[in-house]
Amino acid sequence: MSGTQTTYPGVRSPDRERWVDAFGVGIRVHEWGDEAAPPLLLVHGGFDFARTFDVFAPILADAGWRPIAWDHRGHGDSEHAPLYSFEADVRDAVAVFDSVTKEPMPVIAHSKGGSMMLQLAEIAPHRFSRMVNIDEMPSPRRHLDVEGHERTMMMESAVGDWLAHRRRIHETVRKPGTIDELAQRRGRMNPRLSMDWLRHLVTVGAREDDDGWRWKIDPSLRFGGFGPWRHSWAVAALPALSVPMLGLLGLQPEEMGWGTHPDQLEPYLPPDARLVAFDDAGHFVHIEKPHEVAELVLDFLN
Repeated sequence: MSGTQTTYPGVRSPDRERWVDAFGVGIRVHEWGDEAAPPLLLVHGGFDFARTFDVFAPILADAGWRPIAWDHRGHGDSEHAPLYSFEADVRDAVAVFDSVTKEPMPVIAHSKGGSMMLQLAEIAPHRFSRMVNIDEMPSPRRHLDVEGHERTMMMESAVGDWLAHRRRIHETVRKPGTIDELAQRRGRMNPRLSMDWLRHLVTVGAREDDDGWRWKIDPSLRFGGFGPWRHSWAVAALPALSVPMLGLLGLQPEEMGWGTHPDQLEPYLPPDARLVAFDDAGHFVHIEKPHEVAELVLDFLN
């Protein structure tokens, strides 16, 4: 780990870090705030890591909570795995939940993390007291449904494709660069975030080798995972969600966003859900507007 530091307003490193054994994969867990404070789980998105909450989590900690975030397998400081899947990430989440308490807890989840938590809340609602879903509300744009046997064929094809991908890249390493070069690369996917913030992410989400900095993301990972899954399928389960939910949407178009609009979602929301949209923010609304989002979240949790 490098000792390089950058300055960004409001950044605070975790107060504690620990490991959780998730079925043989080491998951790195980060905590902010008083160890005796009530726990609040934070779930990052795909190709992100727990330290993306370095500004947002301290605000929640100062309000009396104990924010707990973890690096998904293959992300950040967690261990890499031979294969990755959406279901494996959900199982890892359960391992982290169990390491904190078996009682219901509030959860704040962003992007892919929001999809993970919607699935977990559908099958294990007793693990949640409340949920905040940040810009990962399922889009109702329809895909053609498929029969069970076709899903099996899709899985076979997708797994075969993934294994071929692993054979091609098993010795691949990420391209090195300077802090600014890595920040600029990420800026292509996060165009609304400042270079100062992106530089900070490099110092906590990348490692410094002899030939430069590299993101601590398993190079075998790729967008989409594998398996027969469609974002729109989650809409069918949304009205039956029994966990009180606050949904936050950033309406500015961004490559990482889903382009979901509140009008599309209103007919599918469960009775206890509330939806708030930000016209002037993108996919990373909790990074663009950490204090405004925290105010909404704290009001919802309290």
